[in-house]
Amino acid sequence: MSKPTSNQAYFIALASAIFLSTTAIFIRYLTVQYGLPALVLAFWRDFFVVLTLFPILLFKQKKLLLLNRKQAPYLLAYGLVLAVFNAFWTISVSLNGASVATVLSYSSAAFTALLGHLLLKEELGWVKIVAIVCSLAGCVLVSGAYAGDAWQTNLVGIVSGVLAGLSYAAYSLMGRHAAQHGMDPWTTIFYTFAFAGLCLLAINLIPASMIPGIAQEPADLLWLGTDWKGWLPLFLLAAGPTVMGFGLYNISLQALPASVANLIATSEPVFTSLFAYLVFGELLGKIELAGGMLILAGVVLLRLVPNAGKSKTLESSAQE
Repeated sequence: MSKPTSNQAYFIALASAIFLSTTAIFIRYLTVQYGLPALVLAFWRDFFVVLTLFPILLFKQKKLLLLNRKQAPYLLAYGLVLAVFNAFWTISVSLNGASVATVLSYSSAAFTALLGHLLLKEELGWVKIVAIVCSLAGCVLVSGAYAGDAWQTNLVGIVSGVLAGLSYAAYSLMGRHAAQHGMDPWTTIFYTFAFAGLCLLAINLIPASMIPGIAQEPADLLWLGTDWKGWLPLFLLAAGPTVMGFGLYNISLQALPASVANLIATSEPVFTSLFAYLVFGELLGKIELAGGMLILAGVVLLRLVPNAGKSKTLESSAQE
């Protein structure tokens, strides 16, 4: 698979955000309509991603299924991080609603930029700093975290949303590291979701656990029973927006610093809010809309300012 150019990677990351923006809609529907426990949903989502990708890779690019033994421990850790993100993300959607949960998860933009600077030596100039400030300010406005009573009435929801952002930042950095070391993005997606699914299955089978959103007994893993109207959107969630969203995001990491790809992805809440309004009637107020505009402003700034999306690593490689 050929590596995309920087310009192509910007639009690939944006396309990823559009695909991923629909995941919260599916999750919200399944948790509200069927009361599906959050971590049971997260397990089946990962399972169906693997089920979708396996025949495609087997018949189209069989070599991508070959796992390098040296890469296996890294992909296992990568899958564990994905499982943590999926867990917090699904819990956040069930507690906060689609729009607010999506915005909260993009507190990851600041985490990714700061950790990318410290760990991957990605440049942290004034453009990124302004974009981070816009992103964080937008998250605060949309989530209502500026109001003190929000922390009392929905503490678990806000904390799970922020932890989803932190774990997504870790996912982004590990994806960037995998791309820098020549791992194919589709191989990475397949094995990280496989390992994440196994991890979530183990968590759901822990007896008498106090973890919110898990199966209370093994039979709860088949919560939807024979209701195909519940299984169908669960499968579509995995086969459509999850496969394409995460796949395109990992492809964009081949050419973009993790911090830039993540900041572009913060446009996702805007699309999610639109879909949430059309499907559930979730309507953002003036303050929430102002927050969404701040997030978009950061993304646009990144795109318009020359060299804002280049990392020192990429620049040095070009000079060589």
